[in-house]
Amino acid sequence: MDEDAVRDRLRTVEDPELGDDIVSLGLVNEITVDGDRVDIDLALGAPYSPTESDIAATVRELLEDAGLEPDLSASVPDRDDLTTDEQVLPNVKNVIAVASGKGGVGKSTVAVNLAAGLSQLGARVGLFDADVYGPNVPRMVDADEPPMATEDETLVPPEKYGVKLMSMAFLTGEDDPVIWRGPMVHKVITQLTEDVEWGHLDYLVVDLPPGTGDTQLTMLQTMPVTGAVIVTTPQDVALDDARKGLEMFAKHDTVVLGIAENMSTFACPDCGGEHDIFGSGGGEEFADTHELPFLGSIPLDPAVREGGDGGEPTVLEDDSATGEAFRTITENVANNTGIVHRRSVSQGRRNEAISSDR
Repeated sequence: MDEDAVRDRLRTVEDPELGDDIVSLGLVNEITVDGDRVDIDLALGAPYSPTESDIAATVRELLEDAGLEPDLSASVPDRDDLTTDEQVLPNVKNVIAVASGKGGVGKSTVAVNLAAGLSQLGARVGLFDADVYGPNVPRMVDADEPPMATEDETLVPPEKYGVKLMSMAFLTGEDDPVIWRGPMVHKVITQLTEDVEWGHLDYLVVDLPPGTGDTQLTMLQTMPVTGAVIVTTPQDVALDDARKGLEMFAKHDTVVLGIAENMSTFACPDCGGEHDIFGSGGGEEFADTHELPFLGSIPLDPAVREGGDGGEPTVLEDDSATGEAFRTITENVANNTGIVHRRSVSQGRRNEAISSDR
């Protein structure tokens, strides 16, 4: 079987989210045939996302049924024309910013559980606590080991639950207030990203501080953010502030991967009833209004608070409905990250084809 025959077979593999086959979409980077061995590089950019894992599994099964020995790899073509030395975080495939318009909606809780959930899927993950004014991620994962310094004065992040961690909390005293102006924030954010030995990561989850201030702008201007997750609660006051965050990302051409609604329905363990303490459905309605993906709802569950205080992410609890809610959000974030990459590759190759025809 030659390359053209393999390509024809791959035309039967559908991308369920982009609505066409992977060949027509331009998602097959390269095919090399050597006897029964077939090397295929696919334009898949979200490691361990359920959708992309299914696409790869379908390709593998299709070729094995034809008596071939497939060896699959995945890469997204780099279109920014920067050398490795010029790139920020060149070894990080995806930077996922977790944001909220206001404090108190559980943004850090979502960031911690998203990072732990991605690691549980098998991905290589880092978690950067960029809330320089109130860093609390180390407490939420029970990480008290500070980063180590190398001879080159870079930092080696500690690891917990398979996630590499960096936080301002490691570098200041436990009760020291952080009172900085914009230029100082810019400097520390730059150092805590570029001077850290992150290694090769599939995902770097960034827990932004609430609001739309200096730290958020610094991150969006200096880091290659793949997409953002906006966390809100169902009530109107939180949704009003989430709208401001949405506008901030739009101004910086940052894709919003979806809306996560925290503190949804409370299931009372005593009376057995369900109570919408902060309202109901506001996050999903907000997503629909702005034509954004709704990532899922997280119930108001005391176990989440206990897990945060005790340093055990709820997403890792197999027999927990709340843990399942976090796992659903994690999978949706990974899937939507893949959509961003595949859609960009497909559109880029369509544009190249149009240009070559002129």
